[in-house]
This record gives sequence, structure tokens and C-alpha cells, in this order.
Amino acid sequence: MSKVTEHLVPFEGGETWVRVTHPADSAPGALPLVVLHGGPGMAHDYVQNLAALADETGRTVVHYDQFGCGRSTHRPEAPPDYWTPELFVREYETVLEFFGLADHHVLGQSWGGMLGAEIAVRRPASLRSLAICNSPASMQLWVEGAAELRAALSPETQDALDRHEADGTTSDPEYLAATAVFYERHVCRVVPMPQDFVDSEAQMEAEPTIYHTMNGPNEFHIIGTMRDWTIVDRLDAVEAPTLVVAGEFDEATPATWQPFVDRIPDVSSHVFPGASHCTHLEQPETFRSVVSRFLAAHDDV
Repeated sequence: MSKVTEHLVPFEGGETWVRVTHPADSAPGALPLVVLHGGPGMAHDYVQNLAALADETGRTVVHYDQFGCGRSTHRPEAPPDYWTPELFVREYETVLEFFGLADHHVLGQSWGGMLGAEIAVRRPASLRSLAICNSPASMQLWVEGAAELRAALSPETQDALDRHEADGTTSDPEYLAATAVFYERHVCRVVPMPQDFVDSEAQMEAEPTIYHTMNGPNEFHIIGTMRDWTIVDRLDAVEAPTLVVAGEFDEATPATWQPFVDRIPDVSSHVFPGASHCTHLEQPETFRSVVSRFLAAHDDV
């Protein structure tokens, strides 16, 4: 069985909480995998099942709660302009330095994939490969995709969403119920929601500084500081081999991730039939199988 260790890494006058899963038997040439969770601010719980890749592939798997959420230091008093992609790129670099990680892979889910792309366009020499999972290349594309998906909801559900967003009453039970309809179609199609997802969402709702500041109140009402974010015009700079994956019913619609496929020089893609945004929770074994094959193709030989 794998061995798990937990660490606190000094960062920004506080600490980043890190969980490292060490395989029972290391495979020769299998490079470490760093997993970047989404949100921003959703913590690592909902992607922790990817730790199974440690024993399945014989590699070390590194999870961490990004600064400001989960078990890491929180900064609810920080001004909105404190929370930037650059902050989280620096945190990733700090984690690598703390553990002395050299060549490695990165897998990012949702916002984590956006962060992974921000890392990759900086061309770090140690980045052997990047897996972008269920992520948009721009928030404008994300908003447009969400509008298309909302238009397919029932008129009653659409009315509840529109009315409460206009009134600023997005904590109203009627709005939350309408949001759940969208989530069950396009965020995670496992009902009830898996406990790992519930745990990540609960810690975010208990202290939602990052998520509400950078994103907004939910997955489709994007009014935060990231609303104008795009990496489309920088993707040509990515040198690392890249895998782009999404679900058939993903809230990250094909138009949102197509720029990754069109503009990253060394790229492949995979769509999981029947899955949505949390493909790794809906089809865990199949998801890990696809990722494992990609990682193995870019390990040391």
C-alpha cells in the first residue's frame, strides 16, 4: 500500500498544506505527478482519488490545498487584487522547490488546468507534460458555453436563475435549487454527489474568499476578477506535451477547450462519453487509465 505524508510549506507569510502519496513500489523512470485542484478555492479533497495513480503507476503523487483555502493559510482580509494567477504560479514553484522536485508531470482540473496552462506558457524546464482536464482557455468562452447550457434548462429553472441573479439574491433557496439542477447535469452526474466533492464544496462555502473573489457565487454566474482571463493568445508558447480531456456533458463545452487543441504545438485530446465536469469522479478507473497512458509516454525511459 502507498504511504502518505503531510507537510506545511512556508508561503506568503503563511503555509501551504501538501499531501504526498508515495507508491509502495516505485516504477523505474516514473516521474512525480503534481495535481492542481480547481475552484479557485475548492481545495484538494474532490481530486484526492487521483492518489490511486501512485500505486497504479509507481509514481509519487503530490496534492496541495492552494493558498487561501482548505488546510492552507486563509486570508479573508486580502484585497481582491491579491488573488491572481501569478500568486498561484509562485506557490506551485515554492512547492517544487521545497520538495526538490526536478522533472515532473502536472495535472490540473478545471481552474487547476487553467493554472497548469499559466505554468506551461512560462516554459519551466522541469515540466515534462501537462494534463488539462475539464478547463476553459478563456472565461469569456466559459460564460458563452454556460449560457448555451442554461438555455437548455426548463423555463422555470432559467427564470429562477435569471431573477435571483438580477436581484442579487443568489443565496435564496430557490436559486440554490436551480443551481443544483445545472450541477447534476454538467458538474457531476453522480447522485448524490460523492463525499469528496461535498467536502471540497463545504470548505469553500465555509470561507469562500477566493472562489467568490476570482469566480463568483457558482460555476456559471461569473462576476469575479477572473471574468476577463484568457490564455488563448499565449498558448503557442507551451512546449510541454499536453493532454486535454473533457466530458461529453461538461460545463467546459468543446468551444471552451478547443483553443488548447488548436494552438498548443504538441497536444492530444480525449472526450469521455456520458461524463461531465468531474469526469475523474464519474468514471474514475477509465479516467486514470487515460491519464496513466499519457504520463507513461512522457516518463523517463
